[in-house]
Amino acid sequence: MPLKILTFCGSLRAASSNLALLNAAERLVPEGLVLSRYDRIGELPHFVPDLDVTDSLPEIVADLRAQVARADGLLFAVPEYMHALPGSFKNALDWMVGCQKFPGKPVALAHVTSRHAFAPPQLEEILRTMSAEIVSEAGFSLGLTSNAITAETICDDARLATIVTQHLDRYRSWLYRQHGAD
Repeated sequence: MPLKILTFCGSLRAASSNLALLNAAERLVPEGLVLSRYDRIGELPHFVPDLDVTDSLPEIVADLRAQVARADGLLFAVPEYMHALPGSFKNALDWMVGCQKFPGKPVALAHVTSRHAFAPPQLEEILRTMSAEIVSEAGFSLGLTSNAITAETICDDARLATIVTQHLDRYRSWLYRQHGAD
């Protein structure tokens, strides 16, 4: 039975390079994994602790938490904006804190460019605080100096496609080991 990876694009831009990376990952995904994207980050209400009450949780937040709970792992592709995580993505993380199944959830981090020096360590620190299991061998960077890229460019470039495929395969292997199968 394939393992389910819920992916998140940290950018709301229509032509986002992180979205292109996730689109490419969906095309290159190895057998044994199924990738599906959570694409409602921009619709989430601003996090307000007073709204974080189980019996009156906004429906969209309940759906986010349910999808996170059902996933075997998460894959985040997040840009850096003004030396930080984009606010809408951080808001989504804030809503995930109350997800009962988030602690210990395996998370892989993907990056398009090598120019982001501040957001990746911030994201790792937040995820450690949230008790996520960061799967470092599944995380990767395409190492590009530009973020002008499409899914087709990634899939058609043997080096880039190999980076994506190898790291998704490492994630699959790690998850299967955790589930006691291979």
